[in-house]
Amino acid sequence: MKDVSIFLFVPNLIGYVRILFAVVSLYFMPSSPLLASAFYLLSTVLDDLDGYAARRLHQETQFGAMLDMLTDRCATMCLLVNLSMLYPQCTMLFQLSMTIDVASHWIHLHSSMMKGSSSHKTIDLSGNLLLRLYYTSRPVLSLMCVGNELFYCMLYLLSFYEGPRMGFLPAGLFRCVFWLSVPIAVLKLVISLLHLVTASRNIAAIDTAERKKRLETAQ
Repeated sequence: MKDVSIFLFVPNLIGYVRILFAVVSLYFMPSSPLLASAFYLLSTVLDDLDGYAARRLHQETQFGAMLDMLTDRCATMCLLVNLSMLYPQCTMLFQLSMTIDVASHWIHLHSSMMKGSSSHKTIDLSGNLLLRLYYTSRPVLSLMCVGNELFYCMLYLLSFYEGPRMGFLPAGLFRCVFWLSVPIAVLKLVISLLHLVTASRNIAAIDTAERKKRLETAQ
């Protein structure tokens, strides 16, 4: 019964709403870009809310962390699939982005579990400075995640129109937000590559230690 109750924790309920919003967004993507973008970004914003609820209510669970990460990865991949159809000349770039995103998070999660961490967001504080800042500063983590999703979302909207013009903006709103989010998206890609390298080194170090222990035991 205790295991079942975990599925009804507040952060996990928020997680289910995130999934629903993501599905609604995907449904409207071919026909209603503004509606699709609104639901997609709402799902992204709720990512911060479920984390806050988990900490505030002491309802942090491994199931919730996994649900959160899978929702992020799957929603982003689905959006990138749509972008590949809207910008066929950039399909290779979108494929690389998907591959790096999924591979880096998977290997980082795997290395965290191998090291006995309770969450993929728990890292060795003696590790890479940029990764340490990314995971220990909530404002930085939120900015990176939201900024990255804004980048892809604005790219999607720009395939339909520039967005409303405002007197103080040099271009349409969507284009301005897009260019503001470009540096964040690039930095997020760098962080993903750092995940790949750092996690690979961690797993190699664990393998080396285990091989050494087996050789010593054999002798």
